[in-house]
Amino acid sequence: MSAGTGTGTSTGGGGSHAHGRTQNALRLRLSPDKQETLLKLAVLSIAAVLSFATRLFSVLRFESVIHEFDPYFNYRTTRYLAEEGFYKFHNWFDDRAWYPLGRIIGGTIYPGLMITSAALYHLMWLLNITIDIRNVCVFLAPFFSSLTTIVTYLLTKELKDSGAGLVAASMIAIVPGYISRSVAGSYDNEGIAIFCMLLTYYFWIKAVNSGTIFWATMAALAYFYMVSSWGGYVFLINLIPMHVLTLMITGRFSHRVYVAYSTLYCVGTILSMQISFVGFQPVQSSEHMLALGTFGLCQLLAFVEYIKSRLSQQHFDILFKAMITTLVVVLGSAAVILTISGKISPWTGRFYSLLDPSYAKNHIPIIASVSEHQPTSWSSFYFDLQILVFLFPAGLYFCFTKLTDANIFLILYGVTSIYFAGVMVRLMLVLAPVMCILSGIAVSSLLVTYMRQIEPPKTVDKKMKKMESNFVMKSEIATFFVGIMTCLLISYTFHCTWVTSEAYSSPSIVLSARSHDGGRIIFDDFREAYYWLKMNTPEDARVMSWWDYGYQITAMANRTILVDNNTWNNTHISRVGQAMASSEEKAYEIMQELDVDYVLVIFGGLTGYSSDDINKFLWMVRIGGSTERGAHIKEADYYTPSGEFRIDGEGSPTLLNCLMYKMCYYKFGHVYTEGGRPPGYDRVRSAEIGNKDFELDVLEEAYTTEHWLVRIYKVKKLRNRGV
Repeated sequence: MSAGTGTGTSTGGGGSHAHGRTQNALRLRLSPDKQETLLKLAVLSIAAVLSFATRLFSVLRFESVIHEFDPYFNYRTTRYLAEEGFYKFHNWFDDRAWYPLGRIIGGTIYPGLMITSAALYHLMWLLNITIDIRNVCVFLAPFFSSLTTIVTYLLTKELKDSGAGLVAASMIAIVPGYISRSVAGSYDNEGIAIFCMLLTYYFWIKAVNSGTIFWATMAALAYFYMVSSWGGYVFLINLIPMHVLTLMITGRFSHRVYVAYSTLYCVGTILSMQISFVGFQPVQSSEHMLALGTFGLCQLLAFVEYIKSRLSQQHFDILFKAMITTLVVVLGSAAVILTISGKISPWTGRFYSLLDPSYAKNHIPIIASVSEHQPTSWSSFYFDLQILVFLFPAGLYFCFTKLTDANIFLILYGVTSIYFAGVMVRLMLVLAPVMCILSGIAVSSLLVTYMRQIEPPKTVDKKMKKMESNFVMKSEIATFFVGIMTCLLISYTFHCTWVTSEAYSSPSIVLSARSHDGGRIIFDDFREAYYWLKMNTPEDARVMSWWDYGYQITAMANRTILVDNNTWNNTHISRVGQAMASSEEKAYEIMQELDVDYVLVIFGGLTGYSSDDINKFLWMVRIGGSTERGAHIKEADYYTPSGEFRIDGEGSPTLLNCLMYKMCYYKFGHVYTEGGRPPGYDRVRSAEIGNKDFELDVLEEAYTTEHWLVRIYKVKKLRNRGV
């Protein structure tokens, strides 16, 4: 036994020495630089994986489903592209939408999202990975969020250093402002557009720093991908010219900037015009004139520098004054003539609403009615960004302390995006990346400064020692600051996880709530209603609903709808709004005119679902009354004499007898919703309805879902003459 034990000990010791020799050999093979590189790669890989994992809450909580409204149209078109091919997709006339107008799909969308998904789908099948196209769509946004994490690192490294890049990448991996549009199932254009935007910025900074045509061409290709994916490319093509103009004004314009911008504008503009939906807008619309004007100024400035090198100062001054006067007169006259003739189109309503937040509400109610076009509240900034709100100014400070061409771009990006995010809540998505980049720069710079005070170098000269002796408790203060920063970053991690889990991981198509005992209740009424429509109505049935639900009805029920989320025809939407806001008799005339077979409404009075059609009703009134045929519909008629919007007994008679009110509250007056409350108590409006005992004359109830969230009515046929 003793011998055996001794032998075992001897063998184990030999193995330990061998393991130690292996570790020493690895240390000798890997230089400190390589070890640092491997560590950075490990951290970046963890951030990318974390970015993907944090966006899977919805898949873990529910089944793999598409979220929201627009993604259902994107999924439907992607499925068509994957099955039928690009040629048929590009020439697809969709007769299920906008009855009786229809829609030409290829010329009215940004196809980048669909093409990307279809390409990945076919690639995986080529590799014998048999996956359904729906699952590709569900997981596309989390996949691209991982790529966004990597691009954020590269961009921040180009702007500052690799340390700041790693912090920024870790922050954008879990920031709620970006997760809100990149969670699993959120199959929308922004899911890949943010990656395209940051990739374009990365190549642009590389082009400015190097002045090479290669990086400028890469920026143009990334810009083309961005244009094909999202209409928000207008922000990008205005920010880059603004950067070039700022460099001109500050005397930083150089040959590098000239080569970078000239290449980007020429190649990028030609490529962007290949997108059917964009067409000639880059040279005709007002939103693109800054880019065109900056390109002209670049050529003019380069030409002036060339002439200046060839002429004497006196002759150059005379020529310069004459040339400036001629150019101002010619270009000014040309701009006026082209604008009056319509060759240069005016700014769009959405662009006007960015400059004037009250414009859409006063002139284009269809734009103002969209919730994501509303101004951002202060609480939303903290909710979506948390400590980044406070680190953002610090990051700007560090950029100002060391002004470079790249840092000037970052400052412009940060200032403009925070303004636009304040005007429109949807653009919080554009703000989140630059918040992470600037916060990463701030955290990295501060930690580098204070960590040096905790672990000072072993060999310092006498001058440094004398300077350090002037600081009292230097190491303790630095340790305290690093501890505070660590607590803030931990708090940021927990906040992001909580927000993602509670706010951004529940699809709107499947609702959930908590019962009194803490259990989870699932409301699957939307899919229940769409399935009923698909199985119990004729294939050519035409369904009227408010435009919010049009994409879902066509994608899930496969039925023809009158209006959907494309919202391109205000007149057609106004006609639907007029039907909803009118009495039964007048609404019936409109429904007969539009060949309506079924009407679908969303009602939350029983369950407490606040995003129902009654809460959206005033927008239907405003949009319905915004056209000439709806001039008789006045918003004031739906308020009480004291100016209140009420659904109880004191409500306006016009409201209590309109079609929308009757469809939502039909037979609701006999339903008890809460203990101690009278029948017909609306849990959303916290009021007992004012019109209970009524019958429908021109409609009949076809189907109401389990929780009354979706109600479907069938339009009665015209009575025979003389009956």
